[in-house]
Amino acid sequence: MNGTLLIIEDNQQNLYMMRFLLEKSGFTVVGAENGRDGIDKALCHKPLAILLDIQLPEMDGYAVAAELKKHRELDEVPIIAVTSYAMVGDRERILAAGATGYIEKPIDPETFVGEIRKYL
Repeated sequence: MNGTLLIIEDNQQNLYMMRFLLEKSGFTVVGAENGRDGIDKALCHKPLAILLDIQLPEMDGYAVAAELKKHRELDEVPIIAVTSYAMVGDRERILAAGATGYIEKPIDPETFVGEIRKYL
């Protein structure tokens, strides 16, 4: 087992695909469908990393990343934006909000787990 990862993703198909790939590689995956639930689960589970969609209901990924960064107990937890936001400036904006890394959707099933491991 490689530890627990948190995925904050409202699209069930995307969540399923990421969960499948990561669990197949030995990770335990906790899912959250919105930002507030994701923050609560991050504080409860203290995951190795947080995979964060940007386009979320209630609270977008920028606000979630900024809120997660306010919690000292999560200081060492990398936040990896996994998003279809790929316009000029999107990467820089999420990194400025507190994300550690950025992976564009659609994810590549062949390389996804390796990309996540780079941040651990």
